[in-house]
Amino acid sequence: MKPIVGIGELLWDIYPDGRKVAGGAPFNFAFHCQQLGHPAVIVSRVGHDAEGRELREHVRTLGLTDQFVQVDEKHPTGSVHIDVDNECIPNYTITEDVAWDWINWSEELNDLARHCWCVCFGTLGQRSERSRKTIQQFLHTHATADSSSPFRILDVNIRQSDLSEAMLQTSLAHAEWVKLNTDEAMILARSLGYSLSTPQEFLRQLVGHPVAENRCVLWTHGEAGCDVWAYEDQFYLPGVHTHVVDTVGAGDAFTAAMVCLYREGQPLRECARFAAHYAARVCQHQGATPRIDRADVEREVASSPLSRLPKVQLRFTTEAFGSQG
Repeated sequence: MKPIVGIGELLWDIYPDGRKVAGGAPFNFAFHCQQLGHPAVIVSRVGHDAEGRELREHVRTLGLTDQFVQVDEKHPTGSVHIDVDNECIPNYTITEDVAWDWINWSEELNDLARHCWCVCFGTLGQRSERSRKTIQQFLHTHATADSSSPFRILDVNIRQSDLSEAMLQTSLAHAEWVKLNTDEAMILARSLGYSLSTPQEFLRQLVGHPVAENRCVLWTHGEAGCDVWAYEDQFYLPGVHTHVVDTVGAGDAFTAAMVCLYREGQPLRECARFAAHYAARVCQHQGATPRIDRADVEREVASSPLSRLPKVQLRFTTEAFGSQG
């Protein structure tokens, strides 16, 4: 089975109490794909330091290969200091100019790009010129290597204030699926000059962006649910109420679950139902990569009362969306 790839940042999430957990959206995504039964790899770069050695060992401990985790002799392993507020919402302080900003293109990556099933990439991982070029080369190679390759997923994980319109446009041009939350939707719309008049209009612009015939937008609202907008189906799915300990990585878990079930041939609605329950399970734990039993989640989904949703039921009203602009 061809692997699923997460490419971009691999780092230590450091909490106020000093606890550190392996993280980075592409790594979290790859871990959850692997946990759900699909082979996955992380492409990134760590420093030639104790933190980098420990991080690579942790990657292996979690069941992933570190074959595509490069080692940088000059730049330190990345880290993010996380402050979680009273509502369990994380705030991030991300270290600049670290190893994952310097991911190099190689023949090994060229081969992986030509033979992987799909790839998930983000906006944060492209903050530096070197990694941005490598990621975009990987996407181009994947797109042109095999016409049967299904799709590429853009995770709009905006953490920086200075966004390049060219980077956003290129990323969207490479992506069939786009995953974002409400804050990121507002920033993306303003950065690209998309209409903020209604959520429907914004989603239509994203779905209609050039390139992808199977364009799909996953717009998550945390505990409030998600909107899924694709050519073949558009719907709102209510959230799953749970005891929240930590929301770090919940969005990455949601994306991974959507991708894995979609690969298994499930319709988008069933993918989203499972993904919402799976992400809720992740929120019950500290850290972005807890061990979750897929069978337990499947039983929970099967017993969850949910009547058939209307074809279009977007959560955000025009007034609520407009006030964000």
